Amino acid sequence: MLVDVAALQRENASLRAELATAVATIGLMGAQLAKLNDRVEELLAIAQRKQRKPAAISEKKPEPPPVVGLEAQQAFDARPAPPTLPTKADKVKREPKRTGRNAVPAHLEVDDHLLRPAACERCGGIALDVVDEVVEEKLHVDKEHQRRRVVRRVTCRCRACLARTTPRSLPAPYPRSKVTCEWLAWFIHQKFGLLSPLDRIRRDLAERGVPLAMGTLVNFVERAADLLAPIDGLHWQQLLAGSWMATDGTGLKVLVPGLSAAHDGYIELYRNAECAVFQYAPHKGSDDVVAKLAPFRGTLTADAEHRFNAVYATGRVVEAGCNAHGRRKFRDAEATQPQLAKEGGAFLAAMYVAEEEARTNGLAMDALLAHRQARIRPIAAEFARWLAAVEPTLLPSDPLSAAVGYYRKHWDALTRFLDDPLVPIDNSPTEREFQNVAKLRLNMLFAGSSEGAHRACVLLGIVATCRAIGVPVQAYLAWAFERLGTHRDQFGLDLEQITPAAFKAAAR
Repeated sequence: MLVDVAALQRENASLRAELATAVATIGLMGAQLAKLNDRVEELLAIAQRKQRKPAAISEKKPEPPPVVGLEAQQAFDARPAPPTLPTKADKVKREPKRTGRNAVPAHLEVDDHLLRPAACERCGGIALDVVDEVVEEKLHVDKEHQRRRVVRRVTCRCRACLARTTPRSLPAPYPRSKVTCEWLAWFIHQKFGLLSPLDRIRRDLAERGVPLAMGTLVNFVERAADLLAPIDGLHWQQLLAGSWMATDGTGLKVLVPGLSAAHDGYIELYRNAECAVFQYAPHKGSDDVVAKLAPFRGTLTADAEHRFNAVYATGRVVEAGCNAHGRRKFRDAEATQPQLAKEGGAFLAAMYVAEEEARTNGLAMDALLAHRQARIRPIAAEFARWLAAVEPTLLPSDPLSAAVGYYRKHWDALTRFLDDPLVPIDNSPTEREFQNVAKLRLNMLFAGSSEGAHRACVLLGIVATCRAIGVPVQAYLAWAFERLGTHRDQFGLDLEQITPAAFKAAAR
């Protein structure tokens, strides 16, 4: 039986196109569903706040009117009349503000580019006559210096086929952008890498003769986050596919329509050694964490919070604790039990010394596991005996009792790192990352909306990933915007080839 290969190829191409359309539609529906879920949470917050009973206000009895004598009444009636005020002049109507884009400041140094087609796009002929010229101007940055990029694209007509050919412009982050990829990378690095407030960036640009509206800067943040969102999503898939991750969270105030005050949202960080992902949630709840980590199979390093109990109860996720918290508890107990608290802290200090030796020697995987078994496990065994001997001698109200009880209750989680070389001794790297979030939160006070909080999480996650693997943030962003922007089809790269890890491999 003869097989029509061409027909099968056409059918295959048609099915692939339908599949791509279906995947794109599913992606849009997922994004819309996420927005609807956020709005439901916001409406719940509004309803809960309106249900709160106002504080009882004590009713004051009306005071009786004052008793006025005859002379006082006569003086009141003969009181001086107020002066007559001049009539206010009608306000002069201001000239309406000019709409549209402002021109790029002409005083900036120019990076001039002249692009001319080398051959006709239709027939390939090289005999071309100049017909027209298209000029584009964009904000550009070179070594932190504000510049102006001018691109002149020459349109030519082929002598052979009379077709007109215009060369493609240089890469831009999105169509009709006012800035180059390098400038947008510089701006995002200033905001989310160096944690500079938007008003300071705007003031600095104005002093350089580059006036930009605050709304324009906010639009740049939105555009950058939308470009990098697929990379952030890929990082989240990699985290869920791994065997270990760590997490921590903190509050983030968000403006919600309908609420008189900022809503207390929650921002979480999930990370491993290769990538980091920030995620915003309208509330700090157990159901949200269980849903997020449903596909994950592995070990989770987190604080001993009740909201993670449902995650561990599934049996798919193994709990790992943070010894830095226990160490702080012993230090705090030195105020009331200096001798015993120092003894307990000495066991933990010895574990950290041995762990630091492994880090200094660059041990990993099997070598690190053997080092922990040989050096740290005997210390942990002695520490367990010490805890069992000390606990009965302490009063329940003693701070040292809380420190000892913390280790007795969470012993398996706090010693999980002894049997898994991927698990760290504590969650300090995750907590240190929130120092940057705290500074950003102090500078911006709140996120303007739930969507703004999600976009901030995308950019914070990309910056944290670059820092984790030793990639220069601004250089990566410029590189990624070129490959995700207007020339994406020309590069033809998959998302895996545009990640910070791919940038590091390409640079190496």
